[in-house]
Amino acid sequence: MTIVNHMPMTEALLSGASPEVLASTPLPTEYTAAHLRVEDENIFGDETDRDVRRTLHVDQVPMPELAPDEVLVAVMASSINYNTVWSATFLPLSTFGFLKATARRGGWDTRHDQPFHVLGSDAAGQIVRVGSGVRRWQVGDHVMVSAACVDDQEPAAQADGMLSEYQLAWGFETNYGGLAHYTVVRASQLIPKPGHLTWEEAATVPACAGTAYRMLVSDRGARMKQGDVVLIWGASGGLGAYAVQMVKNGGGIAVGVVGSAEKMAAAQALGCDLVINRDEIGIGSAGDDPDQVIAQGKRLGKLIRQGVGEDPHIVFDHVGRATFGISLFVVRRGGSVVTCGSSTGYQHQFDNRYLWMRLKRIVGSHVANLQEQVECARLFTLGQVMPALSALYPLEQVGEATRLVQLNEHIGKVGVLCMAPEPGLGVTDPGLRARIGEEALNPLRAFAPAPVLAGQR
Repeated sequence: MTIVNHMPMTEALLSGASPEVLASTPLPTEYTAAHLRVEDENIFGDETDRDVRRTLHVDQVPMPELAPDEVLVAVMASSINYNTVWSATFLPLSTFGFLKATARRGGWDTRHDQPFHVLGSDAAGQIVRVGSGVRRWQVGDHVMVSAACVDDQEPAAQADGMLSEYQLAWGFETNYGGLAHYTVVRASQLIPKPGHLTWEEAATVPACAGTAYRMLVSDRGARMKQGDVVLIWGASGGLGAYAVQMVKNGGGIAVGVVGSAEKMAAAQALGCDLVINRDEIGIGSAGDDPDQVIAQGKRLGKLIRQGVGEDPHIVFDHVGRATFGISLFVVRRGGSVVTCGSSTGYQHQFDNRYLWMRLKRIVGSHVANLQEQVECARLFTLGQVMPALSALYPLEQVGEATRLVQLNEHIGKVGVLCMAPEPGLGVTDPGLRARIGEEALNPLRAFAPAPVLAGQR
């Protein structure tokens, strides 16, 4: 492991240099990044526990050339998403297959096919270079990065970027992701960073908050309305923490399902009206047994009715195989199950009678388009939604941070300091931060391991 601070660009950034100085400061030819190596593809063999700490390397990678529609962002902070677990375990497919597929499109995309893969689908930082075709962004701008890498010249993208046939998950299906000192992104991925947030707080926003916004609030998702009862699986995790806040901010009733007493406390701190401990009642362990799915669905439905008086209008499901059949059973007649992922497996089984005979809907959702991301970020600036950051690790400990998520031992979002030397930097609107208040801005900090949160490097 080699951690290198390349001067003078690092020094210029951390000293608050002007855009003019940043633009004239030379870039390093290599930079520090968390990445996979192609020679590790088969390292796990038939092992059951594919420990991500064995495949995540932090070392130098070569600096790529920018395409005309791209920018180079100096990453101050990033965060862990479950797709980094998939990548680092090479399941369900090798991450290098994605890079080869991207490269087959030709042109600038051939850069992505490398013997290394820089991971990470979240980032907050400062632009240090812009491509010749970039119009709306400049060196020095403070930004967050959307995980949706969209071909904005494709016709479907003009209706909704997420309908683009060539939409890719940045840092998962592309190279040069956000768990690094620098990242390469398209200009169409950039979101203005809310000035009251620190780098590490902002880095937890786009992938999970944007996804939750599209799933619940957007007219392309479940179209939640005031008074809706929303069942949220994993209500104390990264996606769930934002889903709870979106529900409460929109006048809904949030019912969270979590797996421990500590996670129950975290879900309550976020504002859940009812929290159910999944482990205590066995929900989610039914697997593919249809009788068990229905039995557990009935138990869950009874608890929800006892707690809030009625069945859920919407179920927010990103767990997948372990919960999907229950979700479809428990949602009310005419209700919607909205899904954005399957951390427990992609192959879902459910009793179709409960779908067609009770007029329920399944809504597929993936990340968010750029307009949805900007609308979501505005809620943070209004002080209506708060960062879900809990634990915070330095980049050199990215393996430990990802392992926490792999084992589902995390609460909220697990942040990673990249180029930022310590927590608390990046605030450009201290007045707004003071008005919202430190305690309100950090609802999950109390659930983080204290020494890690302190940013010890």
